[in-house]
Amino acid sequence: MAASYSVKILLIEDNLAEARLLQEFLKQAQTKEFSLVHVQRLRDAFSELSQQIYDVILLDLTLPDSQGLSSLPLLISHAPSTPIVVLTNTNDEELAIEAVRQGAQDYLVKRQVNPDVLVRSVRYAIERKQVLEQLRTVNQALETRVEERTAELVKAKEINQFKSEFVSMLSHDIRNPLNTILLAAGLLQNSDEKLTKEKKVNHLRMIRSAIKNMAQLLDEVSFIGKADSGKLHSQLSQIDLEAFCHQTLEELHLTALDKQVTIEFTSFGDFKDTLWDESLLRHILENLLSNAIKYSHPGSKVKFELISQDKTVTFRVQDSGIGISKHDQKRLFQPFNRGENVGSISGTGMGLAIVKKCVEAHGGEISVDSQVGVGTTFTVILPLIKM
Repeated sequence: MAASYSVKILLIEDNLAEARLLQEFLKQAQTKEFSLVHVQRLRDAFSELSQQIYDVILLDLTLPDSQGLSSLPLLISHAPSTPIVVLTNTNDEELAIEAVRQGAQDYLVKRQVNPDVLVRSVRYAIERKQVLEQLRTVNQALETRVEERTAELVKAKEINQFKSEFVSMLSHDIRNPLNTILLAAGLLQNSDEKLTKEKKVNHLRMIRSAIKNMAQLLDEVSFIGKADSGKLHSQLSQIDLEAFCHQTLEELHLTALDKQVTIEFTSFGDFKDTLWDESLLRHILENLLSNAIKYSHPGSKVKFELISQDKTVTFRVQDSGIGISKHDQKRLFQPFNRGENVGSISGTGMGLAIVKKCVEAHGGEISVDSQVGVGTTFTVILPLIKM
């Protein structure tokens, strides 16, 4: 024999006689077993709803602490999943219909209520509310899916646009050195007898430089592609970090000397027995220091700090060069992105994108603080891994 199910009803009615009559009607019902709790005030109903869940609420629209429809939205906010049947007098039927429009599941005119009408209204209200809740759940799931799909389409559009821009910029940057090679090679081929030895050497130097620039550009593009495909991983080995920084500065000494820029290096902390990826570190430091030198004014100073803490190491490169505008900082780490104020200073716009990828592959973070005409400071924080 199946277990009986008790329908829990919360009756909100200030008239005791009508409340007893409704309770008697429920006792006479043969189809279901009902459990009714009666309160006379709206505030008491809120207290009941906070303590247990009811299957249906019977609500009188004329209460001492709430008149008309004002009690309906308050009840719905306290128990949004519980169906509500409003109780009204004969001359308030229009009010009851408006209550149904605003969220009640049904209404009963008190003088027309009998056991069958009451039970049928309670049952229909519960079933109707369940259907509405199911529809609401389905609608929410559909809305979420539509939002997710829309986001996917927007992302795909952004990726396609970026790929298009990437190819366009790559083609543009390769075309310049190619034109240089073609021009110089054409002069060597067509005017060989007229050219002096010095001019021939100069043209060959231009060709070699253009080839070197193209090779560098393709290497950088390949590096970005490798990082984006998830193939860039750190390979740790023991490195004397302070000595590594000195070595990097030594390699950039002639570049700084040619630009008349002084590099001031300071280190703080213990760097012994630590593990690093030499290739990733080299990309990070060479790009940041090269940029600092490149965009500094002749006769200025670049500060390079190495700071070791308990769990992290910080690299800070500060220059007093041309600076980066707030607008350019938004796309600073995207490939081929260069500041509007770089003028004739050469560059591919790939360096900082590579730095960002290397920092992420090393599990670190990079930030920038810059002001046009004042200078730029890049801060890289990497996790400290000890042997």
